[in-house]
Amino acid sequence: MIAMIDYGAGNIRSVAKAFETLGAQIKVTQDPDDLAKADKIVLPGVGAFGKAAEALHEKGLLEPIHEEVAKGKPFFGICIGLHLLFEDGEEDPGYQGIGLLKGHVPRFRVSLKVPHLGWNQVTQVQDSPLWKGIPDGSFFYFAHSYYIQPETDEIAIGKTDYEIDVLSAIQRDNVFGIQFHPEKSHKWGLKVLENYIKL
Repeated sequence: MIAMIDYGAGNIRSVAKAFETLGAQIKVTQDPDDLAKADKIVLPGVGAFGKAAEALHEKGLLEPIHEEVAKGKPFFGICIGLHLLFEDGEEDPGYQGIGLLKGHVPRFRVSLKVPHLGWNQVTQVQDSPLWKGIPDGSFFYFAHSYYIQPETDEIAIGKTDYEIDVLSAIQRDNVFGIQFHPEKSHKWGLKVLENYIKL
């Protein structure tokens, strides 16, 4: 069973449905007890960093997330869920993320259009179980104005060029994260989800 954390983001259902089409049993939940019962945990999302961080805090989910990750349970952050893995975000100063990883989430300062919206390539910079069966340089669907800036690039497994190098996929031990929207990325997006299910 995969626990999908619901903190009020608008696209929870579409991500859950994508997992379910691949045969996963999904429990959309705000209950910390469900995280302990789950085999894996997914934090999807769209919306604002601060609102999402505040909701996780109010629902008492931060400590249970840290506890389950410390036990070695696979944890997967998608889009805003990736941003929330880090300490803080420029979008909403003063709000703290989950802090599983060290780093920040600044806004794009590029000459290209912001948000970064549409299809772009992901270069696989390290092997990862998420990439199994996916060709290097495959295209995925992006929609974001902020990007992750980890303390170390060692966690990067995928990068995307948007005038600057954007870390579009990360992994540290049992913590995974992707910037793109797998549920909108057709064949290869679903393959990423399938690979996570099979961990």
